[in-house]
Amino acid sequence: MLRGNTKKQFTHYPLMGLLVTGVLGAYSTIENIGYGKEIHTDQKLAYLTPPAKSNKATAVKTSNSIKTLDEKKAFNLVWNLPQVQRKAREIASLSRGSIKLAAVVESSPTTDTPFYVVSVFENHPDKTTSPVYWFRVSSSSGVVEPLDLVQNQYIALEKWNPDGR
Repeated sequence: MLRGNTKKQFTHYPLMGLLVTGVLGAYSTIENIGYGKEIHTDQKLAYLTPPAKSNKATAVKTSNSIKTLDEKKAFNLVWNLPQVQRKAREIASLSRGSIKLAAVVESSPTTDTPFYVVSVFENHPDKTTSPVYWFRVSSSSGVVEPLDLVQNQYIALEKWNPDGR
């Protein structure tokens, strides 16, 4: 049988080799995370400071003279909705200001889907987010349509009742 150092060499060297291989493999995996994925560094978050209280749910009318919308206009159409502002006040009040409502333009129009998709979400202090609403904004007409989560389809803003009131 094997004695002394020879026994240690046969048991420790393979283990050390596995350890080194595992560390190098983990390092290369971490380095390649996100490789080949599109990174959206130009997306900006906006935080809503709760305006004066209003319980009136109204639609924002857009002009038919708008031929094409840019990302900022689409974002502002959603951000300025009374329902979104009311939700921001509600979240800020219930969380005592620790949770803020934020929004981001998730996708831009393509030839197949001529809409901007804007998501509104809670931004928590621990850097987690919770989705609240999704909207699509027509790039040609400026019409804002919220996503009905029950039916999983976009509906007219006038039919949308996010609070069930």
